[in-house]
Amino acid sequence: MGVIAGIGGCLPGRSLDNEDVIRTGALDTTDDWIRTRTGIARRRRVTAGTSTGDLATAAGRAAVASAGERPDFVLLATTTPDHPCPATAPAVAHRLGLGEVPAFDLAAVCSGFLYALITADALLRSGLCHTPLVIGADTYSTIVDPHDRDTAALFGDGAGAVVLRTGHPGDPGAILAADQGSDGAGHDLITVPGGGSRHPPHHPDTAPEARFFRMRGRAVYAQAVRRMTGSARTAIDRAGWTTHDVRAFIGHQANQRILDAVADRLDIAPHRRFGNIREIGNTAAASIPLVLADPTVHTSLTPGAPTVLTAFGGGLTWASVALTWPEAPPHHEPAPARPS
Repeated sequence: MGVIAGIGGCLPGRSLDNEDVIRTGALDTTDDWIRTRTGIARRRRVTAGTSTGDLATAAGRAAVASAGERPDFVLLATTTPDHPCPATAPAVAHRLGLGEVPAFDLAAVCSGFLYALITADALLRSGLCHTPLVIGADTYSTIVDPHDRDTAALFGDGAGAVVLRTGHPGDPGAILAADQGSDGAGHDLITVPGGGSRHPPHHPDTAPEARFFRMRGRAVYAQAVRRMTGSARTAIDRAGWTTHDVRAFIGHQANQRILDAVADRLDIAPHRRFGNIREIGNTAAASIPLVLADPTVHTSLTPGAPTVLTAFGGGLTWASVALTWPEAPPHHEPAPARPS
């Protein structure tokens, strides 16, 4: 089975508080409204010239340093690749000096990191790789409309990564159980309407604003709470635990009210809930690995502690993983100011 052997993170240096976002987008809202409705006070944003691949490379390098092992496979979860074609993962692998290892992007929006983690664990168990590198990276500032009151204040940029190795159920960081699913009937709840083959950029009916991320917040809230609760419960059951065994609950950092609703339904005590949404916002596929890489979280947990990770994203997609808290100390790298 897969065991988390290394953890890395990368956050841009530029920090915007709620007042900065309100002023930039001329939004009809307040700092108090954003904090009350989302739990977000600040978020990190890339500067011009810094891409998702830059953040992914930095986080990947940090995870490799943490693990002390050379990856033989790279999976990159992202909705904001450097280019529509080709995938960003092969370039990241090259920049990390990994040679001709297999590498691909995985698109499951905010569930992407857990989808990639589950996939990497399956690849490892099959013998197709031995030390896969799993990265979640996004730069949503490149697709969010700064004038959209519903989304402008939610998102930040960042990347987080883990390296897996073969291990045993008793090892800290062992991936014990998982659950995942999708429901394409809700594909229009979270979307970037333009830019794909359905609405190509050059098509006369594709409006310029179609390139921006859109979300139907109320419907997403209900779906996220239901799907994350059910999926997390399934992963916990498959691990042979009860919810009272869980010592760390980490949900996708989308909205504090969603996180609290899910944890309440699972009967997870407040002191067992961990996150960083207040300081870095919703970093999409990067959100869960950035919590794993948070030094404050590591000082609060003992290696081997039963942990559940759960996420929900566009598609609609959802996923959960039950694992034991890893022993690997997290490493961090700063984001480059421009492509290296």
